[in-house]
Amino acid sequence: MAEPQSTNYISREELSKHNKPQDLWISIHGKVYNVTNWLQYHPGGASPLLNLAGQDVTDAFLAFHPNHAFNRLQPFFTGSYLANHNVSEASRDYRNLLSTFTRMGLFDHNRGVLTSLVFIFIMFCLCVYAVLFAQTGLVRVGSGALMGFLWIQSGWIGHDSGHYKIVSSKKLNRVLQILSGNVLAGISIGWWKWNHNAHHIAVNSLDFDPDLQHLPFFVVSSRFFNSLFSCFYERIMKFDSFSRLLVSYQHWTFYPVMCFARLNLFAQSFMLLSSNRKVPDRGTEILGLIAFWIWYPCLVSCLPNWGERILFVLASFSVTGIQHVQFCLNHFSAKVYVGPPTATDWCEKQCNGTLDVSCSSWMDWFHGGLQFQVEHHLFPRLPRCHLRKISPFVKDLCKKHNLPYNCVSFWKANALTIRTLRDAALQARDVSNPVPKNLVWEAVNTHG
Repeated sequence: MAEPQSTNYISREELSKHNKPQDLWISIHGKVYNVTNWLQYHPGGASPLLNLAGQDVTDAFLAFHPNHAFNRLQPFFTGSYLANHNVSEASRDYRNLLSTFTRMGLFDHNRGVLTSLVFIFIMFCLCVYAVLFAQTGLVRVGSGALMGFLWIQSGWIGHDSGHYKIVSSKKLNRVLQILSGNVLAGISIGWWKWNHNAHHIAVNSLDFDPDLQHLPFFVVSSRFFNSLFSCFYERIMKFDSFSRLLVSYQHWTFYPVMCFARLNLFAQSFMLLSSNRKVPDRGTEILGLIAFWIWYPCLVSCLPNWGERILFVLASFSVTGIQHVQFCLNHFSAKVYVGPPTATDWCEKQCNGTLDVSCSSWMDWFHGGLQFQVEHHLFPRLPRCHLRKISPFVKDLCKKHNLPYNCVSFWKANALTIRTLRDAALQARDVSNPVPKNLVWEAVNTHG
């Protein structure tokens, strides 16, 4: 990059001082930008900028933004450059891969979206038909399981549309976000983007990644026993006697809790939309949730008796629990750390914090792209239909730079997750760890 003759330079130490909401600087390709005034308008939310403030964020910026985003940067250029700016070999090869995939048109060509939408529509119609016209209770309750599969597939659509445009029109992409998330599933797409962007930036940071912060039900590391402060939720994750009790048996409660994990997403959605936090199109988001809480209870009420209604809800929630398990498999057993994410080791952090799940290509519909978690975290804008194609390139990148590329079967991923939960559970049972106990804890654990 050509630079003027009289160039101003600042050191990394100086850059790192500008890491607060009221004074936020970043560096991209060695150029220093003051994005303080952009913080409240950033489409990805404030968390990614705050978490990487005062750093060179080139790799993260390239991963999440198309080339035309560079046009937005110039007004924020401070006129300074980063002194002694250098690029690691891993980052250089990563950026070359990004350029290669861009030239191949992989970021611009998506397929399978229409098929998925038609499939979701058919499942919805079958569910409604079965509830209204089926002659046997087994079929009516079975349609609840079908509703669960519908939610899983709509979840993949919501996930994809939150990362990139799944259709050419930005407005239509937004409509599909609201339909697939708020209206069909009862989950705020605004909440998901806020949560998920923070997860991608700070993958497997115990205090910055919300996808690992599940107290009092689950912990993946004994470091949660120190009542860590959540920099995402901005509160202390208190590990008290009640949390110890639940965590001590988390490897047994994991799958049952996953059957009802959707309740947490409902609650998180309502909490965000009713908070003072800035939410784009808040009104539309709220209307979408209202639509869900009209049609779903109405559909359930059409069942002939309370027994079938309860079984229908249980079936729909339990089947969708498969997706919640899938979310956990990719990260629970991977490497974790405490502290803010660092942008200079982007590839290392993404590879260390993720786990791929091996499967045949005909099962890609089931995993929704999560089976290529390493690839997805390195290239989050890439449509999932191309993740299998780029997998050999990512493996070569990891092999060349001695980066972890962990890939196991679906069953092995479950075993690793349960082992991680069990290890933490056994540590939580250690009564020498001084946490205030209550009568329930003492009664359950008196005899070991």
